[in-house]
Amino acid sequence: MRFVSAAAAFAVVLGTFGSMAAAVHAQQASGVPDAPAPQGAAPLTDLSGPITPGIGANANAGATGQNQVPSSSSQPPAQAAPAPAPAKDQIQATPPETPSPQELGTILHMNVTYVEVPVTVKDSKGKLVSGLTWRDFRVFENGVYEPLKEFFVDPFPLSIAFVIDQSLTSDVMARVNDSLGAIQGALTPYDEIAIFSYANGSQERTGFTGAQSSRVPAVLALTKETGREELIPYNSGPMAGCNVHVNGNCADPNLQPGRSTGSGPFITIPKEIHTLNDAILAAAKELSTRPQGRRRVIYVISDGKEYGSKASFRDVLRYLETNNIAVWATLVGDSARWGEGYISRFHLPFQMYDNVLVKYTALTGGGLDSERGLNGIEKSYATIAEQARAQYTLVYASHESIYDSKFRSIDVRVERPGLEVYAKRGYYPSAQEVQ
Repeated sequence: MRFVSAAAAFAVVLGTFGSMAAAVHAQQASGVPDAPAPQGAAPLTDLSGPITPGIGANANAGATGQNQVPSSSSQPPAQAAPAPAPAKDQIQATPPETPSPQELGTILHMNVTYVEVPVTVKDSKGKLVSGLTWRDFRVFENGVYEPLKEFFVDPFPLSIAFVIDQSLTSDVMARVNDSLGAIQGALTPYDEIAIFSYANGSQERTGFTGAQSSRVPAVLALTKETGREELIPYNSGPMAGCNVHVNGNCADPNLQPGRSTGSGPFITIPKEIHTLNDAILAAAKELSTRPQGRRRVIYVISDGKEYGSKASFRDVLRYLETNNIAVWATLVGDSARWGEGYISRFHLPFQMYDNVLVKYTALTGGGLDSERGLNGIEKSYATIAEQARAQYTLVYASHESIYDSKFRSIDVRVERPGLEVYAKRGYYPSAQEVQ
């Protein structure tokens, strides 16, 4: 019995192995692959493809959620097939997305013309009015209302080009020389000053230096002149042989007949030379180099007479309005006299300009003071420096094109009765003001 049972068990085992072999043969015939054999990790240098944050070096890994590790065999990895070229008649269906500046990592520039307008406001007595806000001002450019972008009431440091007239008469020149020591008292350590002088031609005495430096009084001392003698010319009559006399004697032999004045019954009287336009232009060129954030001021002490300049009034005014420069002045001599100073503002044909400083100050938004005595001239320095420093500053964005170089008029109004507003009449756009 035991032998039969062992034989039967052995037969069952042989049948089991036979059925397993048949199953393996059937599985190989059906094409089912075996389990993947374990492979070693490849070095990092074998990785290829773009590296994307959060995905890795293989673009296909993100789709399956698994990182594919290349084989460690010595054969180089197979390169991906190139993408098919798009058809010629293919049209883009969706518009391109504009990335934000943060994604691009660049700065977008916008060309905007910001116009700065210094404004002085006075009451009916000529005193400065303080306490105004931006709501009290309205600015119009070429008749169009311009909203204010910035408004400042803080005092600005001054860059002053001080221009001294040396063609004054000797008595007026003496008072001007005595008053020059009071200039530094009107300025602060934050200000800077350059000194110019003119008679027959302009001259730069010193470039810009600190207003409280020891160089300023030394240069002012060298700038003092005696002036010219106020002589009485004769071009006819028994004294016409020498048309300018001093104590009964001829002042200059060149003025006699047959010399520079010519000959005949009437002698040509030489004209006085006052190159005021050239001096203001030279000061303006030096001021145009000063950085932004400073108030550009030309301060002239003169009688305002103009004759013999190479630069015309129109050209100098355009240069001032292009570079945002204001002209302030203290009138002395004949132009400071009551009545006569007002008449000197009118120009007679074929004569010299007796007072052009009034036009410069009115058109550039500056101020004017008339003084005859020494004490008044010294006080005018402090008064004008205070007014130039304490101006309201209005800033707006012009609606005109930045590529337009035509003149643009400015009209500043204050919504309060009984106040006088002093500002520049307009400007010419400059590439330096484009931001």
